Amino acid sequence: SLRGSIMLVGPLLARFGKGYIPKPGGDKIGRRRLDTHFEGFIKLGAAFRYNKEEHFYGVEAEHLQGTYMLLDEASVTGTANIVMAAVLAKGQTTIYNAACEPYLQQLCRMLNRMGAKISGIGSNLLVIEGVESLGGTSHTMLPDMIEIGSWIGLAAMTRSELTIKNVSWNDLGQIPTVFRKLGITIEKRGDDIFIPEHKDGYKIHNYIDGSILTVSDAPWPGLTPDLLSILLVIATQAKGEVLIHQKMFESRLFFVDKLIDMGAKIILCDPHRATVIGHNFKSTLKATTMVSPDIRAGVSLLIAALCAKGTSTIHNIEQIDRGYEDIDNRLRAIGARIKRV
Repeated sequence: SLRGSIMLVGPLLARFGKGYIPKPGGDKIGRRRLDTHFEGFIKLGAAFRYNKEEHFYGVEAEHLQGTYMLLDEASVTGTANIVMAAVLAKGQTTIYNAACEPYLQQLCRMLNRMGAKISGIGSNLLVIEGVESLGGTSHTMLPDMIEIGSWIGLAAMTRSELTIKNVSWNDLGQIPTVFRKLGITIEKRGDDIFIPEHKDGYKIHNYIDGSILTVSDAPWPGLTPDLLSILLVIATQAKGEVLIHQKMFESRLFFVDKLIDMGAKIILCDPHRATVIGHNFKSTLKATTMVSPDIRAGVSLLIAALCAKGTSTIHNIEQIDRGYEDIDNRLRAIGARIKRV
């Protein structure tokens, strides 16, 4: 039921010469194709089959052969899956238009420590020399940049002073810059983020010519689409206006109806764009009962509820739990009034 289950196919194919998996689950945020994954495996020499009745995918190969491939999209999970298969393929594999997110960089570096030969890490052109086998290693995971962005949003919306520890600043990319464009003060203290109490609120910066700010997502090193829901919620209490443009998924902005019910001033232009007119804390959001549609919208509604006047109820919280471990206890530890029912 997790979308991440698709990531097992590449390693299974490399190790056993075959991999089968039912259609993965994940958030219902629009069409999310798996073509990139399987086209990559086919280029490495695997035979592909799909059972439409049972929604079952399968790939098989006696041996994988290195090749050149140009990915149709810079899919993070697609690139990772192909890389995990290609490290044990015979010969050289070149992947162009590869995703280059920090999470993919750490995977490649970990594989290299295990004996793989991957060059071009951090760029969109990966060159992999196949090896016979991999060995063990130890690895420290990167912090979750989406969770870091969520805590920044929480601090801003509740006008709270907050320190976020061990954020791996070098791997945050555009994230601090975009929050600063919304007027939020973010201080770098070693490898921590300090957000002061925004007593007087925060003002959205316009462009140099005075036109309205547009915040949109793009593949790394652009802004991750996972933070747009949180940025949209923060904007509801900012001073000024912003256009949120969700380019990559067409069902991710539908949760704004819930925010409008809470009193936010948002115009949903189409499935991809929403204009937010900030309240500047002059009128608070009001509590309501709502359903979490996906992980990021869920935590955005949670942030809105913590800022709202009154008691809100959020259903379908397993969608939040999937992305935020022990969220209620951690929020209580910093003073939130929240309980799991």
